[in-house]
Amino acid sequence: MRTAAADRGPVLIAIGSGIGIAVHVLLRASHGSGPPAEIPLLATLMLGGGPLVLGLARRVVRLEFGSDLLAGISIVTAFLVGEYLAGSIVVLMLSGGTALEQYALRRASSVLEALARRVPSRAHRLRGTAIEETPVTAIVPGDVLVVYPHDICPVDGVVIDGRGRMNEAYLTGEPFEVVKTSGSAVISGAVNGESRLTIQATARAADSRYARIMQVMRDSEANRPRLRRLGDRLGAIYTPVALAIAGLAWVMSGDVTRALAVLVVATPCPLIIAIPVAIIGSISLCARRSIIVKSPVALEEIVRCRTALFDKTGTLTYGEPALSDVVPLSHFARQDVLGLAASIERYSRHPLAGAIVRAGALEGLPVSEADEVSERPGQGLRGVVGSRVVLITNRAALGMRGPEDLAGLPPPSTGLECVVVIDDVPAAVLRFHDAPRADSRPFIAHLGPKHQFRKTIIVSGDRRAEVDRLAEYVGVSEVYAQQTPEEKLAIVRRETALAETLYVGDGINDAPAMMAATVGMAVGQSSDITTEAAGVVVMDSSLSKIDEFLHIGRRMRAIALQSAIGGMSLSLAGMAIAATGALTPVEGAIGQEVIDVLAVVNALRAARTPKLIHHL
Repeated sequence: MRTAAADRGPVLIAIGSGIGIAVHVLLRASHGSGPPAEIPLLATLMLGGGPLVLGLARRVVRLEFGSDLLAGISIVTAFLVGEYLAGSIVVLMLSGGTALEQYALRRASSVLEALARRVPSRAHRLRGTAIEETPVTAIVPGDVLVVYPHDICPVDGVVIDGRGRMNEAYLTGEPFEVVKTSGSAVISGAVNGESRLTIQATARAADSRYARIMQVMRDSEANRPRLRRLGDRLGAIYTPVALAIAGLAWVMSGDVTRALAVLVVATPCPLIIAIPVAIIGSISLCARRSIIVKSPVALEEIVRCRTALFDKTGTLTYGEPALSDVVPLSHFARQDVLGLAASIERYSRHPLAGAIVRAGALEGLPVSEADEVSERPGQGLRGVVGSRVVLITNRAALGMRGPEDLAGLPPPSTGLECVVVIDDVPAAVLRFHDAPRADSRPFIAHLGPKHQFRKTIIVSGDRRAEVDRLAEYVGVSEVYAQQTPEEKLAIVRRETALAETLYVGDGINDAPAMMAATVGMAVGQSSDITTEAAGVVVMDSSLSKIDEFLHIGRRMRAIALQSAIGGMSLSLAGMAIAATGALTPVEGAIGQEVIDVLAVVNALRAARTPKLIHHL
């Protein structure tokens, strides 16, 4: 795990080397080029260049050759031949580039810390008639616990008293609040609704569902894909060429200073400065468009992704129930039933109530005043609208009145449903589904032609029928339903082994898969754990913002390549001149700075808003 001191190191070295070079210039102007003027440069090389070179040496031992290897060789060579100013300038360039690259990076352990913060550390255990607060680690199977309204369930268990609802969407992908009554299973990490529940623990906290997700997260963190940065890939070509030119200049002239001049000109600052500048400019542009880029690697890698995997609930859908169908029964009219239902559902807090009220409002139906509104657990919502008695209930409760009431109902469908009874006569069946986002179908259709994705997959914890229904609507043929976090992780790892992957989700059960994908994106702000795990966070839950990020990533890569390849081409020309002896090491360093300025100025274009961003 990286420490804060390690992250601050390059920044401090960059500041120190800048000060050292400035002091050298002042001393040289006032006292000439004697030993006093060399002291700040020696301090820069020893205190700043030493740690940088040591770090590079460790990477070389591990056979990790990056774009900054040339810079390390230049620092060592400059020190050995006494060209302290040239070496100090390289220290400034290298540390400055590293400091820029660390901008917006996070600690690797932040996801697990977010998980640990969310799970409750204490539980309310029932002893006889007394309730005592006890550490979650002390809970054993068989203990009776009280879960208060809006609390997070501390362990897996079974409800033994009370009736209410729990939100398990982050954990299971089920978009609706789940009714809990005696005998219902509850899982750790679920958010309780507005009713107090008494549960009996069936597992210790360490063995509960939430703890297993934490373990999956740890495994996913340990096996996170190791991606090769754009600068390192270019440096693998550029570095051997530069070393060959420097070696040839030394051999042919017998002058090591000439080889140093080549190495100083060859210092790959277009790679270690211009590319981070393009990335940071794009990060800034994304932030202005409500896209938070937490991992700069995501901007580099998104263009290479060829497989897109999506969670369903809250990602391709809105994550809340919407009235999808009204099936009138007998002689009742559809709009009459919906208007009466909306009139009494205004008084309910049931998760489906809002969907009914919204549907009535969208159709412009008049809402009437209701009297004698009551809601009995398990029986439904009853009220009087004008002269009509309206009951909204479920099949089970309706069947308790008599089998004849069920005879005229249509067969159960996917999603959720309720039955509207008017004046004791079944009037309609209302069906609800997790509605697809308005832009989900055009977005999926857009991925192949515009962004070169070859495969699109839906991976969801929701029920098969619901996932298949969405997949058919948006045009996705490969579907995995009722998947646990462990199964999602396995699917992403398998696909990532075949091609670079993009995973988009919003729940805690998506976090391990996000970390295993080449690029992980979180939609919305529903979970701090998901946003920690993702490399990119889309703040306003819009698929069009994902599309914008794809376009910005492609543009950033193009600008970064222009800056890097253009800068390296100029550096190669400078190396050829230095090889002839026409440039001293200090002149080479100044020439390299001019090249850097040109590369950085071009890279700054990445921060500008494009004239045209495609809209779905």
